[in-house]
Amino acid sequence: MSRIEQFFNERKAKNEKALIPYITAGDPDLKTTEKILKALIDSGADMIELGVPFSDPMADGPTIQAASQRALKNNFSLQNIFSLVTRVRTFSSIPIILFGYYNPFFQYGLKRLSRDAQQAGVDGFLIVDLPPEEAGPIKEAANAAGLDIIFLLAPTSTDERMKRVAEMASGFVYYVSVTGVTGARKSLDAMIGSSIDKIRTFTKLPIGIGFGISTPEQVREVARYSDAVIVGSALIKVIEDNLGDPDMVQKVGEFMSSLKEATR
Repeated sequence: MSRIEQFFNERKAKNEKALIPYITAGDPDLKTTEKILKALIDSGADMIELGVPFSDPMADGPTIQAASQRALKNNFSLQNIFSLVTRVRTFSSIPIILFGYYNPFFQYGLKRLSRDAQQAGVDGFLIVDLPPEEAGPIKEAANAAGLDIIFLLAPTSTDERMKRVAEMASGFVYYVSVTGVTGARKSLDAMIGSSIDKIRTFTKLPIGIGFGISTPEQVREVARYSDAVIVGSALIKVIEDNLGDPDMVQKVGEFMSSLKEATR
């Protein structure tokens, strides 16, 4: 049983919904990222999605694109991210997922990637531009290392795509709550509940909902339908708005606490 599966089993036994924050590794630098991760965990994060910066993040809106650009100015590598995860493992055992695009993972080497990720303490990959039809090689490498592969479904996903994801995915299924790119939004799709009900006819895996969730009220609403709520752009906006502020990490933690309270 993977750490992600064990985590969801524990939450289900307690009738709790998970809150999963996303941040970009290296934004604004790796040392600060480590402090932010600790603040998120201390403020109630149940799992972490750690973004791998990429020069062409086509699925991301302006907020996460800007975070990637800030991070890439530091000229670091996947090995630096693995070292970061290793340091986080000295104070936390919550699941950590690397969220990124296929090119950096492929260039690193899929077997090497999965081995090094597992040794660092990573629990799985979410590769936003890799459809399940083309994911065989990395799934094989990840499975050999005991890592989960999380796939995306969207409001436009067909029954055939839902079935295919159900066959390939492990850990949980990530439901993109809106069409388009990432980014905070004032309102959410009114059809989320029925979409999740349909996905559950294809898979018994937990379902997390992300993209566009930015307020405690939205977290509370989405938690009614899902097993996990994922918040990214809204958190990164707090980082962006407080760059250079010595209280930035504290402000990120306070925002995280307000989101976590909405899941209870």
